[in-house]
Amino acid sequence: MSSLDEDVNPYELLDLKTEATDPEIRKAYRQRSLKVHPDRNPNNPDAARLFHELTQAYELLLDPLRRLALDTKLRAKQARAERFKGYDNKRKHMLEELEEREREFKKSKLEKQKQEAAQYQEAEKIKDEGRRMREERQKQMEQEVEDQKTKQRQAEAELEPPALEPTDTAVRIKYTLSDHPDLTTPTAIASLFAQFGEIDADSLVVSLKPPKKAPQKPPKHGTALIPFKKIGDGFAAVCASGRPERNLKGIEVGWIGGKEPQIFGWLRKMGKLGPPNESGSGSTKTTTLSSGLASETVTQEKALPPQAKTRADASTFSSFPTSFPDFSSAPVETQPSPAGLDYESLTLMRLRQAERQRLEREILEQEEKE
Repeated sequence: MSSLDEDVNPYELLDLKTEATDPEIRKAYRQRSLKVHPDRNPNNPDAARLFHELTQAYELLLDPLRRLALDTKLRAKQARAERFKGYDNKRKHMLEELEEREREFKKSKLEKQKQEAAQYQEAEKIKDEGRRMREERQKQMEQEVEDQKTKQRQAEAELEPPALEPTDTAVRIKYTLSDHPDLTTPTAIASLFAQFGEIDADSLVVSLKPPKKAPQKPPKHGTALIPFKKIGDGFAAVCASGRPERNLKGIEVGWIGGKEPQIFGWLRKMGKLGPPNESGSGSTKTTTLSSGLASETVTQEKALPPQAKTRADASTFSSFPTSFPDFSSAPVETQPSPAGLDYESLTLMRLRQAERQRLEREILEQEEKE
């Protein structure tokens, strides 16, 4: 608790004499505290201060040691006042001026200490703010570096071609048997689509189903899954869908699932394949190459022998980039000897059988959805 001001006399504040007893001090405190209590004087702004000073004077007088020090101080002050009476006015003025200077010095010293403390706090605050800003800047720089690394990794990932799915090289065809009565066997279909590229004839699946409402009638429509050895050949077949000059009039050629493989989107993004355009036949989508690549293809076509022009026409029509890597090239399989089958040939046969069953399931599921 802060002490009373040096100029305040507790005895005068409680209206007591220096010889007052403890009961008299308590009685005087109760009487005067009721008069200056803040709750009874809400309109007096000095009520709280007066009540505080009164309480401090009361506690001081009830403390024997503090009261003894106060009495000693008051007696010294009274003795000094008695001595002042004998001084002339000039000496008295000098003493008062000296005491005033001493008080001013103490006051200025205290103010200086407060100012230094405030400056120290302000400096610490500035240091903390600078440290915080430096840490935030460091985090921001680290985040920018991390973002740049992420963008670089994404750019590098975009340069890598997507992996081919097992069905990316296969196409699905639909046709009416009235227009193409000869397309009832895998051999006939493989012969028709051999103009676009090499076909895995052993895995080719043909489905001829009669109408659902009249299962006893002969089938009217045919569906087949044609697995090419290369994805570029399948792309050429899809682009030639419904083309009379390719003997595909009335034959709808599309990708399995109705969605083209992801590799074509990557090729367009890399500028190796032109954007899809609407062809003159209707809804069939084709792609266009740049003039340089087209002229190069025409030049190569002129240099080809007549037997290879059919294959060159398919490549030009599909506008598939010649530099596209062959992801799905299949190894050349050796025919088993009549005497028996070795382990490798037997494994290949089982894989082909499993692939054929999977393709059959897919075409049946597709037909059920339609």
